[in-house]
Order: sequence, then structure tokens, then C-alpha cells
Amino acid sequence: MGVIEVSDLSKHYGDVRAVDGVSFTVDAGEVFGFLGPNGAGKTTTIRTLLGFLEPTDGSGTVLGSDCTDEPAMIEAKRSIGYLPANPAFEESATGREILDLHGSIKGESRRAELLELFDPPLDRRVREYSSGNKQKLGIIQSFMHDPELVVMDEPTSGLDPLMQQRFNEFVREERDRGTTVFFSSHVLSEVRRVCDRVAILRNGKLVTTEKIESLLDRSGKFVHARIRGRVGADAFDGSAVHDLERVVVDDEDGDRDAIDGADGGELATVTEVRFTYTGDVNDLLTSLANHDLLDLDIEEAPLEEVFMRFYGAEDGSTAEERGDADV
Repeated sequence: MGVIEVSDLSKHYGDVRAVDGVSFTVDAGEVFGFLGPNGAGKTTTIRTLLGFLEPTDGSGTVLGSDCTDEPAMIEAKRSIGYLPANPAFEESATGREILDLHGSIKGESRRAELLELFDPPLDRRVREYSSGNKQKLGIIQSFMHDPELVVMDEPTSGLDPLMQQRFNEFVREERDRGTTVFFSSHVLSEVRRVCDRVAILRNGKLVTTEKIESLLDRSGKFVHARIRGRVGADAFDGSAVHDLERVVVDDEDGDRDAIDGADGGELATVTEVRFTYTGDVNDLLTSLANHDLLDLDIEEAPLEEVFMRFYGAEDGSTAEERGDADV
């Protein structure tokens, strides 16, 4: 059994389907990213799994406990760390008093270690905290009792870049210690750095669940080539080529014109070609070898591009649904 098991979980508010038939499993000792834009249903899923909301349909278990079984969840939460989005603490209390309270309830065996790493101003009152300091205090309280599972909702919100990097390193170290980490995020770069697997949620429905490497492979590579001579429209054809752009560098003045707008009577010495490629890279290299290459750059598509391939256009359709991508 997984640390978290979700089967056809739904949460509706009247006609609004905040979560709609979601199923996934989180394995022990992995960092599992729950990915989606604001409003996709990530927080509702988390709150339902932790027993704060009653599901409309379906089921979920956390550390073997049914999320609708209140006594069982109370016992399970002794081994769970939880960082909500925008953590709220008693404004008149100091950071030290907040941690003292949490420590008295659930333990604090790792408190000193975590304070050294994240260092919030303990003797200030929370009302004087910046959003980043509140987030650091929240991270400490969620890990300081050495939980088996940590659930976090947008954990790096408010942290400066240096602290984000420190947090990401810490999460990787926790995984190596055997801690299971589940966190929702719309910060794609952090998901890429720390996650073993991701689930992508759109409008309350699960789009995919897979390893981060597999997701990136399916999203394709960005290709930018400079080729001697004029390249025809069909030179890079096929279902694996997406968003093809061709630009001619004019022989006389070096001006660049879109290929369709270039004067057909002028000889172009260089054509710049850009596209996303989702096929076998070896096949791509074979195709490129048929041209007189001056320069070639092939790089992994940024995760933002991966995200858009699943979320698609403003009408909500994905590239897959429109037939624009081999995903």
C-alpha cells in the first residue's frame, strides 16, 4: 500500500466540481509533486485527504488511515507534517512560542537542526514577520517532529531565491532519509529540481501522473539550427515536429525575413530553423545530417512548455486534444 492512496476522489460545491474523480498513489520515500495552476483543485484535494473536508465521492487513505475516519486520522497525524498555503499563526505570539506550542503537541526532536538551517527571528512577534519568515516558521513546524510524511501546499511561497535553493536541497536530503514528501506547486522550476514523480491537475481532473524524466521526454526538445542554403517547408515534416519556424538571412545585407515574406528572387545563404521535436533524437540527428549545418542547438524543453502541452489553449483544450502534439 502506498503512503497516500487516492481512488476516484471527488469534491463538489453545488455545481462546481473542485475535484473530479482523481486517482493516484504516492509511494514511500518519494517526492511527489502535485502540479497545477491556481484554482486547479490542488488545495481542495490536500484538505480532503487530511480530513478537513468531506469527499463527495471516492476514497483516500493517508498512512493507511481512511481520510473520513476522524479517530484514525488523528492518530495518523502524529506521523504527518503539514504546511498549508499561507500559514497563519497567532499574531501576538513570538516565533519561539509558536514552536514551543507545536513541540508540546507533537514533539520537536529536530527543532534545533531546522532552526540552524532556516533561522526565522524567533523572538519577534508573528505580526512583525515578513511572508518569508512566516513560511520558514511553517517549514520548521512541519518537519521538527521527524514525521514519516510531509504534506505541503506551495511551500516556497514568499521565500527568497537563496532560501528556495536551501529548501530544495533540504527536501532532497529528506527523501534520502526515507521521508515521503507530497507538495503542491505552480512553481515549475522547483518541481523539476526536487520531484521524483508529478501529477498534473487541470480543472479538478488529473491529466497525467508520471516520472519527471518521462514527462520531460514526452514534451520534446527545442531545436535551433542554422543551415546553409534555403530550407523548404517540407524539410522537417512529420508528427514529431511542432511549431516549425523558418527564417532566411539575406545574402546581401544580413536582414532576416520570415520565409513566407522573403523575396523569392533573392538567394538566401542561411536559413534559421526552430521547432519542438517529440520523436526519437537519433531520427532527428539523421534528418539534420542531410543538411549543411552551420550551427545546431538542441535543449530540453523548459517545464513551462511541458505544462502548456498539457494545459493547452485559453479554451482549455490541450495540444493532445487538438491533435497538435504527440503526447
